[in-house]
Amino acid sequence: MLKQIWFGSLILMFLCTSCKMNTAASDKNIDITDSRPNIVIIMADDLGYSDLGCYGGEIRTPNLDRLGANGLRFNSFYNTSRCCPSRASMLTGLYPHQAGIGRMTMDMELSGYRGTLGENTVTIAEVLKEAGYQTGMTGKWHVSPTNQLEDEKQLKWLSHQENYGTFSDTLTYPTSRGFDKFFGNIWGVVDYFDPYSLVNGVKQVENIPDEYYHTDAIGDSAVAYVEQFSKNKNPFFLYVAHCAPHWPLHAPEEEINKYANTYDKGWREIRYNRYQGLIEKGIIRTENAELPDFMFPELVWESNTNADWDSRAMAVHAAMVDRMDQSIGKLVDKLEETGELENTVIFFFSDNGASSERPSKYGPGFDRAGSTRDGRKVVFPVEKDSMPGSQTVHSGIGPVWAHTINTPFRFWKAKSFEGGINSPFIVHWPRQIKEQGIVKDNPAHVVDIMATCIDLAGTKYPEKYKGRVIKPTVGKTMLPILMGKSSGGTQEVYFWEHFGAAAIRKKDWKLVRLEKNEPWELYDLSKDRTEIHNVAESNPETVEELAKEWEDLAQTYEVYPAPN
Repeated sequence: MLKQIWFGSLILMFLCTSCKMNTAASDKNIDITDSRPNIVIIMADDLGYSDLGCYGGEIRTPNLDRLGANGLRFNSFYNTSRCCPSRASMLTGLYPHQAGIGRMTMDMELSGYRGTLGENTVTIAEVLKEAGYQTGMTGKWHVSPTNQLEDEKQLKWLSHQENYGTFSDTLTYPTSRGFDKFFGNIWGVVDYFDPYSLVNGVKQVENIPDEYYHTDAIGDSAVAYVEQFSKNKNPFFLYVAHCAPHWPLHAPEEEINKYANTYDKGWREIRYNRYQGLIEKGIIRTENAELPDFMFPELVWESNTNADWDSRAMAVHAAMVDRMDQSIGKLVDKLEETGELENTVIFFFSDNGASSERPSKYGPGFDRAGSTRDGRKVVFPVEKDSMPGSQTVHSGIGPVWAHTINTPFRFWKAKSFEGGINSPFIVHWPRQIKEQGIVKDNPAHVVDIMATCIDLAGTKYPEKYKGRVIKPTVGKTMLPILMGKSSGGTQEVYFWEHFGAAAIRKKDWKLVRLEKNEPWELYDLSKDRTEIHNVAESNPETVEELAKEWEDLAQTYEVYPAPN
């Protein structure tokens, strides 16, 4: 109760500091059409393809399940395979290199790798604000440059022992890219109990309560924004970018306890059960989505000497997803309470597949604090000798669980196989979507979100914005699919490249490689959705054709010149 009172007061204070609505409508006397929908984008971070209940998983996600049951679920919605590139692509309607973030948020002094959104880009928030929408964002930004200090200073800053000013150039913050309001973290990785790079607008949030948990704060801020937006006649655009369930594995103990024995059965049984759940939910079909062999055949749970640690790690991951779902439930309840739910389009998806990363191996530094604000040491359990979950243990689920929770696919985040680039995707819009509970086979891509929002808002993508020439969007609207008027995908060709991992999908053919110097593999997704049967050898002409098309698009989409 103390936490709720404190955080409610905090949000009220934040709203009071930015209560003036600087919408383009009031500035330019734009005639607002009341029938235009509100748009809410909710993005999870490192979510497994089958984590949600409505995607076959065992994690309790009743609120997202409700949205899926009363909306649409897609089984072929693509991201770019990594956090910041997916965010850049979603925000701008460009492929990530075109937007300036082909890799991470460090400036590599090449046009596709500047580490922040380029000056020739425009965000959804900027376009919708010009069209009269109120705009707000909560959560993880991660498209500003990450300027690291020398090691000693960086560690002191990460642990809140010292303050060295702004976390990045404030002209790259959300409030400089079209958002009227922002509460969240500028950098990508946070301590969920005491986040680094936390800001309100452009102002640092220097103190937080003992009971703080970042997933709750992101969700509660979104609820507060809806409360205020709903009092204005203009429609609103709200982007809720959850950090969960990205590492470190941090969750309140009461959530972890819900899953105390859930994962004692091990990877293989969980994987098999999820596969059956995906079939039962209608997400996949056995005739074209065979379950691939377990990628770690040498591992047997019964002889796993770290079974207790591994079971606990996955329980914390589940708790993080569970808590995120609860926060989404509060947001949906607020939309319903304010009368906004009926005409609000809600998009939910993840920025990439589950993460195989083991941050414990990295130790403290860059974005990982070595101690807490009050001086307690943070442990990095390389040998799995400290149980995850608390603020003082920094770890991730690792590759075996990542493979498991990306069922039915192979691989994970940062790879261009389906396990890295596929996301659960839910669309909910009661006023217009009549095919409730339907699973859509239509391919679509995060790059299509911009064009879809523009269609929903009844506006146009600009050729110029504030005197700057803007790169044309490559995304296509999903509206015909949402309205049940299209049986195909949004685009004929989809493209991927990240640190040498690459792919191209053209209709049902997918050409993919694991790394830069690895051979291309070819899959017919109409028959082999889970990429088991590489048919490159028997289809050399198709491989050659798609490889050439990939190279041409790589030139167009500013993959080249590429860093070493």
